[in-house]
Amino acid sequence: MARIKVTIPERTHFTATIPVRVTDLNYGNHLGNDALLSILHEARMQLLGHFGWSELQIGGASMIMADVAIEYKGEGFYGDVLTIHLAFDDISKYGFDITYNVLNQHDKEVARAKTGMLCFNYNERKLMTLPDEVKAKIETKA
Repeated sequence: MARIKVTIPERTHFTATIPVRVTDLNYGNHLGNDALLSILHEARMQLLGHFGWSELQIGGASMIMADVAIEYKGEGFYGDVLTIHLAFDDISKYGFDITYNVLNQHDKEVARAKTGMLCFNYNERKLMTLPDEVKAKIETKA
């Protein structure tokens, strides 16, 4: 069976630190896949905020997630403090990818992930082009 492989770029645009809460655990007593996706969302919000943006306001556009890929590398447990290295990647006409390299406090890799983010107009329910100022800011920081 083919496996998802998420490539993490060498550069990092932002690093978030997020603890694993007891509510993030599943029946296996480790970090659940649904909770990891929520943690990635929080990290993405911190990344965007660092640049002065949000998912609803990024240079006059909003963002919508087109896809997500998660490659699990290890377990996360209650009390772990996750360090998430985020980077913008694969910039296109309509958006970009964000990559996430998730490590625990012992530098053990827990997961790799990628979200495809597109610019979207929620009033008109259609895609928008990536604003030039956003593209320039990402490329300057790359």
